[in-house]
Amino acid sequence: MKTKPKKPKTAEEFDTYFEKNDIADLLDTRTFRVNIDFPASVVSRLDLQANQLGMSRQSLVKYWIAERLNLVPKGH
Repeated sequence: MKTKPKKPKTAEEFDTYFEKNDIADLLDTRTFRVNIDFPASVVSRLDLQANQLGMSRQSLVKYWIAERLNLVPKGH
């Protein structure tokens, strides 16, 4: 198992850190599966909206939840 290097705290440590490491080492990329049951009418409306935006239903739901939790910038 790969151990994560110590996180940089100063600008100098930051520069040195990224000479040898990837930004992904600092990100929490774990995912968890969540099942939610929706009425057919809600799924139909989700699909309609997702198609209009050119994205999948799953992407739209994830985006909307992240937006509601203030995890994405406004206007994106």
